[in-house]
Amino acid sequence: MIELDELRLTLASAAGAVNVLRGISLKIDRGEKVALTGPSGSGKTSLLMVVGGLERASSGLVRVAGQDLAGLGEDDLARLRRAQIGIVFQSFHLMPAMTALENVALPLELAGRQDAFARAEALLDEVGLSHRLGHYPAQLSGGEQQRVALARAFAPEPGLILADEPTGNLDGETGSRVIALLFDLASRSGATLLLITHDPDLARRCSRIVSLADGLITGDRPVG
Repeated sequence: MIELDELRLTLASAAGAVNVLRGISLKIDRGEKVALTGPSGSGKTSLLMVVGGLERASSGLVRVAGQDLAGLGEDDLARLRRAQIGIVFQSFHLMPAMTALENVALPLELAGRQDAFARAEALLDEVGLSHRLGHYPAQLSGGEQQRVALARAFAPEPGLILADEPTGNLDGETGSRVIALLFDLASRSGATLLLITHDPDLARRCSRIVSLADGLITGDRPVG
């Protein structure tokens, strides 16, 4: 599902060029659940952004779902994300003027699916929010907003889910429920999961742990 070879990312800053990723080579098979760990500033979120086609690599190979991202224009990248990649952010990123149902249906409508609202309603029921379909994000708790975000990410049945500290803005109990949902949905759909986390217990729920430091992979080990 993911193949990276000598991936490098250099970004401009006021102090000059910053080498954010300095030669990342990594393969993740379909259906794997991989935790990405490391200190703040190690390049984890940047790596996720490159894999999701939201940031262009400076050099190296980035292949996702068989597609070489370097050869894709912005419209092609958007189509790839719509068809193959679901993204769950720490801060939810829901559309504030849309209801929970409309937020989940949005990517399906953009894909032209006739069953957009029926599938969105079914997914919200799966995450325990069938009673919140008509509520706007501001009317939902943090945990409810993240469950809407999960439903939206899984709605198009993507092959890859990218999750960036999905419980970072939630309390422990609420975060545990969201994580249980995330792993359950990923297992039932067969989706590949790449999860950024600082929580060692959460990382051990994955099949592999990949560690980053200073833009380099410093460890890659199976769990258990």
